[in-house]
Amino acid sequence: MMRQAHSAWSRSKDGDEAIKAWVWLTEPDPLPTGAAAPLAGVGFGVKDVIDVAGMPTRSGSPATSPAPASWDASCVAQLRAAGAVPIGKTVTAEFAYASPGPTRNPRLLTHTPGGSSSGSAAAVAAGMVDMALGTQTGGSMIRPAAFCGVVGFKPTFGRVHRQGMSVLCDSLDTIGWFSRSVEQSRAIASVLLPQKIAAQPPTRPPRVALLACEAIGTLAPAARQALEDCAARLRDQGASVITPELDSDLKTLLPLHTQTMYAELARGLLPVLQSPQGDLISPVLRDAVMQGLKMSYADYVQCQHTRGELARQWLERFGDIDILITPSAPGPAPAGLQSTGSSAFNRVWSLLGWPALHLPTGLTDNGLPVGVQCVARPDQDHALLAWAADWHERIAPTVNAGQR
Repeated sequence: MMRQAHSAWSRSKDGDEAIKAWVWLTEPDPLPTGAAAPLAGVGFGVKDVIDVAGMPTRSGSPATSPAPASWDASCVAQLRAAGAVPIGKTVTAEFAYASPGPTRNPRLLTHTPGGSSSGSAAAVAAGMVDMALGTQTGGSMIRPAAFCGVVGFKPTFGRVHRQGMSVLCDSLDTIGWFSRSVEQSRAIASVLLPQKIAAQPPTRPPRVALLACEAIGTLAPAARQALEDCAARLRDQGASVITPELDSDLKTLLPLHTQTMYAELARGLLPVLQSPQGDLISPVLRDAVMQGLKMSYADYVQCQHTRGELARQWLERFGDIDILITPSAPGPAPAGLQSTGSSAFNRVWSLLGWPALHLPTGLTDNGLPVGVQCVARPDQDHALLAWAADWHERIAPTVNAGQR
């Protein structure tokens, strides 16, 4: 069974010169894996803010220690127990914030793969591994999944244990994963979000809320077309689709996320800035820390109270909705490697803590992927994945015919 992991390691070692998805690779130990394990022998990548025993965790920064981790993060240990094998650490933006690493988009090397989980998304998109762990504070799972054309899943906040992760934003940071199919994502969820009975999609057509989120960003034609095509196919399949007006809430939620992120990131990174290695922090990240430190404790508390009240209202508003369909990104992956792109369409769901899933639905004329973001209420993770497994082919028949 270890041949799968060894093949993934070999593909990664031989194919990474152009893509630069990895910062550390380790040849798998040729020990047998139980054939009954749900992920037996599957090699996977780990974003370099999550510990893997024997590998350093550098968080994309020279300010961190090159010493190897003594033990696995909880999520890595769970995947190992299910038979999966970590083969290396993938590139992250500096401390999972904004300054990108060297990774290129496998779909078009002159374009960003997104971030901050850039290496994990690119490694899966390039076929090096079938699955990889990432994290999301704002849009660091869903955006790179969209730009690279893979399935990306951010679970309900707090449901995947973060022991062994470099946590900077305590009320936002969430561990998620990339995969090449929804079924693979469900297999990972069965390990990291275990439940006794597998969720099944409802026999009736779903009740869907379509949110273009125009109040928080402009969609490129390809992204808008992907959203409209998805809605049309859902209606053709009998789904009930509503388009609620939420501009006012969205305009409030987006800055709440920004304020929360800066305040928590600043306090999380303050020890690094005060250390002898503090000079190695980039100016962009240093400025973010300085901005966050200006926020008073009283303002932070008020921000959290407003956040909690809006979260309660949204739970009530969408109590009878199965799935929300929204943009994953403003458009296809932008050209250039200096930026990881905008996370505006992801931050609301990170702030609310709702599970979010990117589904690839098509390609632009120059081969860049587009798709949609599917969101569900908290703790409906398995239901969301079950629905996507049942409906992905219906809303993206071309992609599922092998043209992704």
